[in-house]
Amino acid sequence: MKLLSARKNTIALAAACLASLMFGLEISSVPVILPTLEKVLHGDFKGMQWIMNAYTIACTTVLMATGTLADRFGRRRIFVIGVSAFGLTSLLCGLAQSVPVLVISRFLQGMGGGAMLICQVAVLSHQFQEGKERVKAFGAWGIIFGIGLGFGPIIGGIIVAVSDWQWVFLIHALLSVVTLILIFSGVQESRDPHAGKLDTAGIVTLSLAVFGLAYFITQGPDLGFRSAASIGILVISAVSFLLFLLVEKRTSHPMFDFSVFKIRNFSGALLGSMGMNFSFWPFMIYLPIFFQSALGYSSVTAGLSLLGYTLPTLVVPPLGERLAHKYQPGVVIPAGMFTIGMGFILMKFGSTVDHPSGLSMLPGCLLAGVGLGLTNTTVTNTTTGSVPSTRAGMASGIDMSVRLITLAINIALMGFFLVDGTLSYLKSALPVSLDELRLRSLAEKIAAGSFVSLKQAFPELSSLDSSGTIVHAALVHSFGLVMLYGGIGVWILAAVSFVIFAPLKTNRSAPADRALRAAACGEHPCGH
Repeated sequence: MKLLSARKNTIALAAACLASLMFGLEISSVPVILPTLEKVLHGDFKGMQWIMNAYTIACTTVLMATGTLADRFGRRRIFVIGVSAFGLTSLLCGLAQSVPVLVISRFLQGMGGGAMLICQVAVLSHQFQEGKERVKAFGAWGIIFGIGLGFGPIIGGIIVAVSDWQWVFLIHALLSVVTLILIFSGVQESRDPHAGKLDTAGIVTLSLAVFGLAYFITQGPDLGFRSAASIGILVISAVSFLLFLLVEKRTSHPMFDFSVFKIRNFSGALLGSMGMNFSFWPFMIYLPIFFQSALGYSSVTAGLSLLGYTLPTLVVPPLGERLAHKYQPGVVIPAGMFTIGMGFILMKFGSTVDHPSGLSMLPGCLLAGVGLGLTNTTVTNTTTGSVPSTRAGMASGIDMSVRLITLAINIALMGFFLVDGTLSYLKSALPVSLDELRLRSLAEKIAAGSFVSLKQAFPELSSLDSSGTIVHAALVHSFGLVMLYGGIGVWILAAVSFVIFAPLKTNRSAPADRALRAAACGEHPCGH
Protein backbone atom coordinates (compact mmCIF):
# COMPACT_ATOMS: atom_id res chain seq x y z
CA MET A 1 0.00 0.00 0.00
CA LYS A 2 2.82 2.36 0.93
CA LEU A 3 4.62 1.49 -2.30
CA LEU A 4 1.50 2.33 -4.33
CA SER A 5 1.07 5.61 -2.45
CA ALA A 6 4.73 6.54 -3.01
CA ARG A 7 4.38 5.74 -6.72
CA LYS A 8 1.29 7.96 -7.01
CA ASN A 9 3.09 10.76 -5.15
CA THR A 10 6.01 10.51 -7.58
CA ILE A 11 3.62 10.76 -10.54
CA ALA A 12 1.83 13.72 -8.90
CA LEU A 13 5.19 15.46 -8.40
CA ALA A 14 6.04 14.84 -12.07
CA ALA A 15 2.71 16.42 -13.08
CA ALA A 16 3.33 19.49 -10.93
CA CYS A 17 6.93 19.82 -12.18
CA LEU A 18 5.91 19.53 -15.83
CA ALA A 19 3.21 22.18 -15.29
CA SER A 20 5.74 24.47 -13.58
CA LEU A 21 8.19 23.93 -16.47
CA MET A 22 5.52 25.02 -18.96
CA PHE A 23 4.64 28.09 -16.91
CA GLY A 24 8.30 29.12 -16.54
CA LEU A 25 9.08 28.56 -20.23
CA GLU A 26 6.07 30.59 -21.33
CA ILE A 27 7.31 33.60 -19.34
CA SER A 28 10.96 33.53 -20.44
CA SER A 29 10.92 32.01 -23.95
CA VAL A 30 8.51 34.51 -25.51
CA PRO A 31 10.60 37.71 -25.04
CA VAL A 32 13.41 36.43 -27.28
CA ILE A 33 10.97 35.86 -30.19
CA LEU A 34 9.24 39.28 -29.95
CA PRO A 35 11.37 40.79 -32.77
CA THR A 36 10.36 37.85 -34.96
CA LEU A 37 6.69 38.24 -34.01
CA GLU A 38 6.76 41.94 -34.84
CA LYS A 39 8.15 41.21 -38.31
CA VAL A 40 6.00 38.17 -39.14
CA LEU A 41 2.72 39.50 -37.73
CA HIS A 42 3.36 43.09 -38.88
CA GLY A 43 2.96 44.39 -35.35
CA ASP A 44 4.25 47.44 -33.56
CA PHE A 45 6.03 48.11 -30.28
CA LYS A 46 2.80 48.46 -28.27
CA GLY A 47 1.54 45.18 -29.66
CA MET A 48 4.69 43.45 -28.41
CA GLN A 49 4.15 44.95 -24.96
CA TRP A 50 0.59 43.67 -24.86
CA ILE A 51 1.66 40.18 -25.95
CA MET A 52 3.58 40.00 -22.66
CA ASN A 53 1.27 42.09 -20.48
CA ALA A 54 -1.93 40.28 -21.49
CA TYR A 55 -0.46 37.08 -20.04
CA THR A 56 0.69 38.79 -16.83
CA ILE A 57 -2.57 40.65 -16.16
CA ALA A 58 -4.64 37.51 -16.83
CA CYS A 59 -2.54 35.53 -14.33
CA THR A 60 -3.20 38.22 -11.72
CA THR A 61 -6.93 38.14 -12.46
CA VAL A 62 -7.40 34.43 -11.75
CA LEU A 63 -4.69 33.80 -9.16
CA MET A 64 -6.63 34.42 -5.94
CA ALA A 65 -9.95 33.23 -7.37
CA THR A 66 -8.50 29.88 -8.40
CA GLY A 67 -7.28 29.12 -4.88
CA THR A 68 -10.81 29.55 -3.51
CA LEU A 69 -12.40 27.56 -6.34
CA ALA A 70 -9.86 24.75 -5.92
CA ASP A 71 -10.52 24.54 -2.17
CA ARG A 72 -14.28 24.39 -2.75
CA PHE A 73 -14.67 22.23 -5.87
CA GLY A 74 -11.54 20.09 -5.71
CA ARG A 75 -7.89 20.86 -6.33
CA ARG A 76 -7.36 18.07 -8.85
CA ARG A 77 -10.47 19.09 -10.79
CA ILE A 78 -9.39 22.74 -11.07
CA PHE A 79 -5.82 21.62 -11.87
CA VAL A 80 -7.18 19.56 -14.78
CA ILE A 81 -9.24 22.54 -15.98
CA GLY A 82 -6.22 24.86 -15.71
CA VAL A 83 -3.86 22.56 -17.62
CA SER A 84 -6.51 21.86 -20.28
CA ALA A 85 -7.16 25.58 -20.73
CA PHE A 86 -3.41 26.28 -20.92
CA GLY A 87 -2.94 23.62 -23.59
CA LEU A 88 -5.89 24.75 -25.73
CA THR A 89 -4.97 28.44 -25.52
CA SER A 90 -1.32 27.62 -26.33
CA LEU A 91 -2.69 26.01 -29.49
CA LEU A 92 -4.63 29.22 -30.22
CA CYS A 93 -1.45 31.28 -29.72
CA GLY A 94 0.45 29.09 -32.15
CA LEU A 95 -2.28 29.41 -34.78
CA ALA A 96 -2.65 33.22 -34.42
CA GLN A 97 -2.09 35.17 -37.64
CA SER A 98 -2.29 38.71 -36.25
CA VAL A 99 -1.17 40.62 -33.16
CA PRO A 100 -4.73 41.28 -31.80
CA VAL A 101 -5.58 37.57 -32.03
CA LEU A 102 -2.30 36.65 -30.33
CA VAL A 103 -2.89 39.19 -27.55
CA ILE A 104 -6.38 37.78 -26.86
CA SER A 105 -5.02 34.23 -26.97
CA ARG A 106 -2.21 35.21 -24.58
CA PHE A 107 -4.77 36.66 -22.16
CA LEU A 108 -6.71 33.39 -22.19
CA GLN A 109 -3.45 31.47 -21.89
CA GLY A 110 -2.52 33.58 -18.86
CA MET A 111 -5.80 32.67 -17.17
CA GLY A 112 -5.03 28.98 -17.69
CA GLY A 113 -1.44 29.52 -16.54
CA GLY A 114 -2.47 31.34 -13.36
CA ALA A 115 -4.96 28.60 -12.47
CA MET A 116 -2.34 25.94 -13.22
CA LEU A 117 0.29 27.68 -11.06
CA ILE A 118 -1.80 28.05 -7.91
CA CYS A 119 -3.09 24.45 -8.18
CA GLN A 120 0.47 23.07 -8.35
CA VAL A 121 1.18 24.44 -4.87
CA ALA A 122 -2.17 23.23 -3.48
CA VAL A 123 -1.71 19.71 -4.92
CA LEU A 124 1.83 19.33 -3.60
CA SER A 125 0.81 20.68 -0.17
CA HIS A 126 -1.88 18.00 0.10
CA GLN A 127 0.05 15.13 -1.48
CA PHE A 128 3.27 15.65 0.51
CA GLN A 129 2.44 16.35 4.15
CA GLU A 130 5.44 14.82 5.93
CA GLY A 131 8.40 17.09 6.61
CA LYS A 132 11.27 15.54 4.62
CA GLU A 133 9.13 14.43 1.68
CA ARG A 134 7.49 17.85 1.55
CA VAL A 135 10.83 19.66 1.48
CA LYS A 136 12.16 17.37 -1.27
CA ALA A 137 8.97 17.72 -3.35
CA PHE A 138 8.89 21.51 -3.20
CA GLY A 139 12.66 21.61 -3.77
CA ALA A 140 12.32 19.57 -6.97
CA TRP A 141 9.33 21.65 -8.08
CA GLY A 142 11.27 24.89 -7.50
CA ILE A 143 14.30 23.62 -9.43
CA ILE A 144 12.20 22.67 -12.46
CA PHE A 145 10.37 26.00 -12.33
CA GLY A 146 13.74 27.76 -12.24
CA ILE A 147 15.02 25.70 -15.18
CA GLY A 148 11.99 26.83 -17.20
CA LEU A 149 12.69 30.47 -16.37
CA GLY A 150 16.46 30.19 -16.77
CA PHE A 151 16.67 28.27 -20.03
CA GLY A 152 13.56 29.71 -21.67
CA PRO A 153 15.45 32.35 -23.68
CA ILE A 154 17.84 29.90 -25.33
CA ILE A 155 15.04 27.39 -25.93
CA GLY A 156 12.94 30.11 -27.59
CA GLY A 157 15.92 31.20 -29.69
CA ILE A 158 16.69 27.66 -30.82
CA ILE A 159 13.04 26.98 -31.75
CA VAL A 160 12.94 30.12 -33.92
CA ALA A 161 16.29 29.19 -35.53
CA VAL A 162 15.47 25.58 -36.43
CA SER A 163 11.70 25.76 -36.87
CA ASP A 164 8.85 28.32 -36.74
CA TRP A 165 7.95 30.73 -33.95
CA GLN A 166 4.59 28.93 -33.56
CA TRP A 167 6.32 26.01 -31.83
CA VAL A 168 7.24 28.24 -28.88
CA PHE A 169 3.50 28.02 -28.11
CA LEU A 170 2.48 24.75 -29.78
CA ILE A 171 4.92 22.69 -27.72
CA HIS A 172 2.79 23.42 -24.65
CA ALA A 173 -0.27 21.89 -26.27
CA LEU A 174 1.64 18.59 -26.47
CA LEU A 175 3.14 18.91 -22.98
CA SER A 176 -0.32 19.64 -21.56
CA VAL A 177 -1.58 16.27 -22.81
CA VAL A 178 1.30 14.50 -21.02
CA THR A 179 0.62 16.54 -17.87
CA LEU A 180 -3.07 15.58 -17.90
CA ILE A 181 -2.16 11.88 -18.15
CA LEU A 182 0.12 12.28 -15.12
CA ILE A 183 -2.58 14.15 -13.17
CA PHE A 184 -5.18 11.43 -13.74
CA SER A 185 -2.61 8.77 -12.83
CA GLY A 186 -1.21 10.22 -9.62
CA VAL A 187 -2.91 13.31 -8.21
CA GLN A 188 -5.40 12.75 -5.39
CA GLU A 189 -8.55 14.83 -5.14
CA SER A 190 -8.77 17.11 -2.10
CA ARG A 191 -11.02 19.88 -0.84
CA ASP A 192 -11.25 22.29 2.06
CA PRO A 193 -14.62 21.88 3.84
CA HIS A 194 -14.19 25.35 5.32
CA ALA A 195 -13.38 27.11 2.04
CA GLY A 196 -14.53 30.72 1.94
CA LYS A 197 -16.68 32.41 -0.66
CA LEU A 198 -15.25 33.76 -3.89
CA ASP A 199 -14.29 37.44 -3.53
CA THR A 200 -15.74 38.44 -6.91
CA ALA A 201 -15.90 42.17 -6.13
CA GLY A 202 -12.23 42.20 -5.05
CA ILE A 203 -11.11 40.31 -8.15
CA VAL A 204 -13.01 42.63 -10.54
CA THR A 205 -11.94 45.91 -8.92
CA LEU A 206 -8.26 44.93 -8.62
CA SER A 207 -8.14 43.66 -12.21
CA LEU A 208 -9.72 46.87 -13.52
CA ALA A 209 -7.23 48.98 -11.56
CA VAL A 210 -4.19 47.09 -12.89
CA PHE A 211 -5.45 46.90 -16.47
CA GLY A 212 -6.41 50.60 -16.46
CA LEU A 213 -3.01 51.75 -15.22
CA ALA A 214 -1.12 49.52 -17.70
CA TYR A 215 -3.37 50.76 -20.53
CA PHE A 216 -2.84 54.40 -19.51
CA ILE A 217 0.96 54.02 -19.56
CA THR A 218 1.06 52.03 -22.81
CA GLN A 219 -1.53 53.93 -24.87
CA GLY A 220 -1.13 57.35 -23.23
CA PRO A 221 1.36 58.72 -25.79
CA ASP A 222 -1.07 58.01 -28.65
CA LEU A 223 -4.17 59.23 -26.81
CA GLY A 224 -2.36 62.18 -25.24
CA PHE A 225 -1.75 62.02 -21.49
CA ARG A 226 -3.88 65.13 -20.97
CA SER A 227 -6.71 64.03 -23.24
CA ALA A 228 -10.17 63.31 -21.87
CA ALA A 229 -9.79 59.61 -22.76
CA SER A 230 -6.50 59.24 -20.88
CA ILE A 231 -7.72 61.13 -17.83
CA GLY A 232 -10.92 59.06 -17.85
CA ILE A 233 -8.93 55.79 -17.92
CA LEU A 234 -6.73 57.00 -15.06
CA VAL A 235 -9.76 58.05 -12.99
CA ILE A 236 -11.45 54.67 -13.56
CA SER A 237 -8.25 52.90 -12.53
CA ALA A 238 -7.92 55.01 -9.35
CA VAL A 239 -11.60 54.59 -8.42
CA SER A 240 -11.35 50.82 -9.01
CA PHE A 241 -8.37 50.63 -6.65
CA LEU A 242 -10.18 52.63 -3.96
CA LEU A 243 -13.21 50.36 -4.34
CA PHE A 244 -10.90 47.35 -4.01
CA LEU A 245 -9.56 48.69 -0.70
CA LEU A 246 -13.11 49.32 0.53
CA VAL A 247 -14.37 45.89 -0.57
CA GLU A 248 -11.46 44.06 1.07
CA LYS A 249 -12.07 45.80 4.40
CA ARG A 250 -15.79 45.01 4.42
CA THR A 251 -16.00 41.50 2.99
CA SER A 252 -15.98 38.53 5.34
CA HIS A 253 -13.65 36.51 3.06
CA PRO A 254 -11.18 39.03 1.55
CA MET A 255 -8.45 38.15 -0.95
CA PHE A 256 -6.12 40.53 0.86
CA ASP A 257 -6.15 40.70 4.67
CA PHE A 258 -4.51 44.07 5.20
CA SER A 259 -3.77 43.32 8.86
CA VAL A 260 -0.76 41.23 7.78
CA PHE A 261 0.91 44.37 6.42
CA LYS A 262 1.46 45.44 10.03
CA ILE A 263 3.92 42.56 10.40
CA ARG A 264 7.34 44.02 9.63
CA ASN A 265 8.84 40.88 8.12
CA PHE A 266 5.88 40.39 5.79
CA SER A 267 5.84 43.99 4.55
CA GLY A 268 9.63 44.14 4.20
CA ALA A 269 9.67 40.91 2.19
CA LEU A 270 6.80 42.11 0.01
CA LEU A 271 8.93 45.08 -1.03
CA GLY A 272 11.48 42.47 -2.14
CA SER A 273 8.78 40.97 -4.40
CA MET A 274 8.15 44.42 -5.83
CA GLY A 275 11.87 45.07 -6.29
CA MET A 276 12.49 41.93 -8.37
CA ASN A 277 9.52 42.65 -10.60
CA PHE A 278 10.29 46.36 -10.74
CA SER A 279 13.64 45.68 -12.36
CA PHE A 280 14.87 42.17 -13.18
CA TRP A 281 11.86 40.41 -14.71
CA PRO A 282 10.35 43.21 -16.83
CA PHE A 283 13.79 44.04 -18.25
CA MET A 284 14.18 40.44 -19.41
CA ILE A 285 11.40 41.20 -21.91
CA TYR A 286 13.40 44.07 -23.46
CA LEU A 287 16.96 42.76 -23.08
CA PRO A 288 16.64 40.41 -26.13
CA ILE A 289 15.84 43.50 -28.24
CA PHE A 290 19.13 45.06 -27.12
CA PHE A 291 21.13 41.93 -27.90
CA GLN A 292 19.51 41.41 -31.30
CA SER A 293 19.18 45.01 -32.50
CA ALA A 294 21.89 47.02 -30.75
CA LEU A 295 24.50 44.24 -30.84
CA GLY A 296 23.31 42.51 -34.02
CA TYR A 297 23.00 39.04 -32.46
CA SER A 298 20.86 36.23 -33.87
CA SER A 299 18.00 34.84 -31.79
CA VAL A 300 20.16 31.88 -30.69
CA THR A 301 23.13 34.07 -29.72
CA ALA A 302 20.78 36.43 -27.89
CA GLY A 303 19.34 33.46 -26.00
CA LEU A 304 22.83 32.28 -25.07
CA SER A 305 23.76 35.79 -23.92
CA LEU A 306 20.67 35.88 -21.72
CA LEU A 307 21.91 32.81 -19.85
CA GLY A 308 24.32 35.14 -18.04
CA TYR A 309 21.24 37.01 -16.80
CA THR A 310 19.13 33.98 -15.83
CA LEU A 311 21.45 31.13 -14.77
CA PRO A 312 22.59 32.77 -11.48
CA THR A 313 18.93 32.71 -10.42
CA LEU A 314 19.20 28.88 -10.37
CA VAL A 315 22.57 28.60 -8.62
CA VAL A 316 22.44 31.33 -5.96
CA PRO A 317 19.15 30.64 -4.03
CA PRO A 318 20.70 28.03 -1.65
CA LEU A 319 23.32 30.62 -0.71
CA GLY A 320 20.54 33.16 -0.14
CA GLU A 321 18.77 30.74 2.22
CA ARG A 322 21.95 30.12 4.23
CA LEU A 323 22.67 33.85 4.47
CA ALA A 324 19.08 34.54 5.55
CA HIS A 325 19.41 31.93 8.29
CA LYS A 326 22.68 33.48 9.48
CA TYR A 327 22.04 37.21 9.02
CA GLN A 328 18.19 37.42 8.93
CA PRO A 329 15.96 38.19 5.92
CA GLY A 330 15.97 41.86 6.91
CA VAL A 331 19.58 42.05 5.77
CA VAL A 332 19.60 39.56 2.87
CA ILE A 333 16.50 40.82 0.99
CA PRO A 334 17.59 44.51 0.85
CA ALA A 335 21.15 43.36 0.04
CA GLY A 336 19.82 41.20 -2.81
CA MET A 337 17.86 44.13 -4.22
CA PHE A 338 20.88 46.39 -3.90
CA THR A 339 22.90 43.79 -5.85
CA ILE A 340 20.26 43.77 -8.62
CA GLY A 341 20.59 47.56 -8.79
CA MET A 342 24.38 47.32 -9.03
CA GLY A 343 23.94 44.86 -11.89
CA PHE A 344 21.73 47.31 -13.76
CA ILE A 345 24.24 50.14 -13.33
CA LEU A 346 27.04 47.86 -14.59
CA MET A 347 24.89 46.90 -17.58
CA LYS A 348 24.43 50.59 -18.37
CA PHE A 349 28.20 51.10 -18.38
CA GLY A 350 28.67 47.92 -20.41
CA SER A 351 26.24 49.18 -23.05
CA THR A 352 28.03 52.50 -23.52
CA VAL A 353 31.62 51.31 -24.09
CA ASP A 354 33.18 51.97 -27.50
CA HIS A 355 32.38 48.50 -28.80
CA PRO A 356 29.56 47.04 -26.65
CA SER A 357 29.10 43.28 -26.74
CA GLY A 358 27.76 40.39 -24.72
CA LEU A 359 31.06 40.34 -22.83
CA SER A 360 30.81 44.01 -21.83
CA MET A 361 27.25 43.35 -20.61
CA LEU A 362 28.11 40.07 -18.86
CA PRO A 363 29.34 41.43 -15.48
CA GLY A 364 26.14 43.44 -15.02
CA CYS A 365 23.93 40.55 -16.17
CA LEU A 366 25.63 38.14 -13.77
CA LEU A 367 25.41 40.56 -10.84
CA ALA A 368 21.70 41.23 -11.46
CA GLY A 369 21.08 37.46 -11.60
CA VAL A 370 22.99 36.93 -8.35
CA GLY A 371 20.87 39.63 -6.69
CA LEU A 372 17.69 37.97 -7.91
CA GLY A 373 18.91 34.60 -6.60
CA LEU A 374 19.62 36.07 -3.17
CA THR A 375 16.21 37.73 -3.01
CA ASN A 376 13.70 35.36 -4.59
CA THR A 377 13.59 32.30 -2.30
CA THR A 378 14.23 34.41 0.79
CA VAL A 379 11.20 36.56 -0.04
CA THR A 380 8.95 33.52 -0.53
CA ASN A 381 10.07 31.88 2.72
CA THR A 382 9.71 35.13 4.67
CA THR A 383 6.24 36.10 3.43
CA THR A 384 4.79 32.68 4.26
CA GLY A 385 6.84 32.19 7.43
CA SER A 386 5.99 35.53 9.02
CA VAL A 387 2.24 34.82 9.25
CA PRO A 388 0.33 32.01 11.02
CA SER A 389 0.33 28.68 9.17
CA THR A 390 -3.43 29.05 8.61
CA ARG A 391 -2.72 32.21 6.63
CA ALA A 392 0.29 30.93 4.64
CA GLY A 393 -1.83 30.36 1.52
CA MET A 394 -3.26 33.86 1.68
CA ALA A 395 0.22 35.33 2.24
CA SER A 396 1.57 33.39 -0.74
CA GLY A 397 -1.35 34.65 -2.84
CA ILE A 398 -0.64 38.28 -1.87
CA ASP A 399 3.05 37.78 -2.65
CA MET A 400 2.34 36.33 -6.11
CA SER A 401 -0.29 38.99 -6.87
CA VAL A 402 2.09 41.80 -5.92
CA ARG A 403 4.78 40.26 -8.15
CA LEU A 404 2.48 40.03 -11.17
CA ILE A 405 0.94 43.48 -10.68
CA THR A 406 4.37 45.10 -10.34
CA LEU A 407 5.56 43.16 -13.39
CA ALA A 408 2.60 44.28 -15.53
CA ILE A 409 3.02 47.94 -14.58
CA ASN A 410 6.77 47.92 -15.16
CA ILE A 411 6.54 46.19 -18.52
CA ALA A 412 4.47 49.21 -19.52
CA LEU A 413 6.76 51.75 -17.79
CA MET A 414 10.00 50.36 -19.22
CA GLY A 415 8.42 50.38 -22.69
CA PHE A 416 7.38 53.98 -22.18
CA PHE A 417 10.90 55.05 -21.14
CA LEU A 418 12.39 53.12 -24.05
CA VAL A 419 10.24 54.90 -26.63
CA ASP A 420 10.40 58.31 -24.94
CA GLY A 421 14.18 58.10 -24.54
CA THR A 422 14.55 57.20 -28.22
CA LEU A 423 12.25 60.05 -29.21
CA SER A 424 14.13 62.66 -27.18
CA TYR A 425 17.45 61.51 -28.67
CA LEU A 426 16.10 61.69 -32.23
CA LYS A 427 14.78 65.21 -31.66
CA SER A 428 18.20 66.40 -30.57
CA ALA A 429 20.31 64.40 -33.05
CA LEU A 430 18.48 64.56 -36.39
CA PRO A 431 19.51 67.62 -38.39
CA VAL A 432 15.97 68.17 -39.69
CA SER A 433 12.88 67.86 -37.53
CA LEU A 434 10.30 65.36 -38.73
CA ASP A 435 6.58 65.58 -38.14
CA GLU A 436 5.85 64.77 -34.46
CA LEU A 437 3.66 61.76 -35.26
CA ARG A 438 6.14 60.31 -37.75
CA LEU A 439 8.99 60.92 -35.33
CA ARG A 440 7.15 58.99 -32.58
CA SER A 441 6.38 56.22 -35.04
CA LEU A 442 10.09 56.09 -35.92
CA ALA A 443 11.01 56.00 -32.23
CA GLU A 444 8.65 53.07 -31.63
CA LYS A 445 10.14 51.09 -34.52
CA ILE A 446 13.67 51.75 -33.27
CA ALA A 447 12.72 50.79 -29.70
CA ALA A 448 11.24 47.54 -31.02
CA GLY A 449 14.43 46.83 -32.99
CA SER A 450 12.73 47.04 -36.39
CA PHE A 451 15.78 48.27 -38.30
CA VAL A 452 15.27 46.29 -41.52
CA SER A 453 12.22 48.19 -42.79
CA LEU A 454 13.15 51.61 -41.41
CA LYS A 455 14.39 53.21 -44.63
CA GLN A 456 11.40 51.89 -46.55
CA ALA A 457 8.96 53.34 -44.03
CA PHE A 458 11.02 56.52 -43.56
CA PRO A 459 12.83 57.28 -46.87
CA GLU A 460 14.08 60.60 -45.47
CA LEU A 461 16.52 58.62 -43.27
CA SER A 462 18.60 57.87 -46.39
CA SER A 463 19.79 61.46 -46.35
CA LEU A 464 19.44 62.25 -42.63
CA ASP A 465 21.16 59.13 -41.28
CA SER A 466 22.52 57.10 -44.19
CA SER A 467 24.90 55.04 -42.02
CA GLY A 468 22.33 54.31 -39.30
CA THR A 469 24.61 55.81 -36.65
CA ILE A 470 21.91 58.05 -35.14
CA VAL A 471 19.33 55.26 -35.08
CA HIS A 472 21.75 52.89 -33.32
CA ALA A 473 22.84 55.58 -30.84
CA ALA A 474 19.19 56.42 -30.06
CA LEU A 475 18.48 52.80 -29.17
CA VAL A 476 21.57 52.48 -26.96
CA HIS A 477 20.75 55.81 -25.26
CA SER A 478 17.16 54.78 -24.46
CA PHE A 479 18.25 51.41 -23.12
CA GLY A 480 20.69 53.22 -20.85
CA LEU A 481 17.77 55.22 -19.42
CA VAL A 482 15.77 52.03 -18.79
CA MET A 483 18.74 50.42 -17.04
CA LEU A 484 19.14 53.55 -14.91
CA TYR A 485 15.42 53.49 -14.07
CA GLY A 486 15.57 49.82 -13.06
CA GLY A 487 18.73 50.26 -10.98
CA ILE A 488 17.73 53.39 -9.07
CA GLY A 489 14.15 52.14 -8.60
CA VAL A 490 15.20 48.86 -7.01
CA TRP A 491 17.72 50.71 -4.81
CA ILE A 492 14.92 52.90 -3.44
CA LEU A 493 12.81 49.82 -2.70
CA ALA A 494 15.82 48.16 -1.04
CA ALA A 495 16.27 51.17 1.26
CA VAL A 496 12.57 51.24 2.22
CA SER A 497 12.61 47.47 2.80
CA PHE A 498 15.67 47.81 5.06
CA VAL A 499 13.92 50.47 7.13
CA ILE A 500 10.70 48.42 7.43
CA PHE A 501 12.58 45.29 8.47
CA ALA A 502 14.57 47.36 11.01
CA PRO A 503 17.04 44.46 11.50
CA LEU A 504 18.91 46.30 14.26
CA LYS A 505 15.71 46.32 16.32
CA THR A 506 14.72 42.72 15.67
CA ASN A 507 14.60 41.69 19.30
CA ARG A 508 12.39 44.63 20.17
CA SER A 509 9.94 44.17 17.31
CA ALA A 510 9.70 40.36 17.48
CA PRO A 511 7.08 40.29 20.31
CA ALA A 512 4.98 42.81 18.37
CA ASP A 513 5.18 40.67 15.24
CA ARG A 514 4.17 37.60 17.23
CA ALA A 515 1.20 39.49 18.65
CA LEU A 516 0.11 40.61 15.17
CA ARG A 517 0.48 37.09 13.79
CA ALA A 518 -1.59 35.72 16.64
CA ALA A 519 -4.24 38.41 16.21
CA ALA A 520 -4.47 37.59 12.51
CA CYS A 521 -5.61 34.05 13.32
CA GLY A 522 -7.45 34.77 16.55
CA GLU A 523 -4.82 33.24 18.84
CA HIS A 524 -3.39 34.51 22.09
CA PRO A 525 -0.08 36.32 21.53
CA CYS A 526 1.70 33.68 23.58
CA GLY A 527 0.53 31.01 21.18
CA HIS A 528 -2.18 29.34 23.29
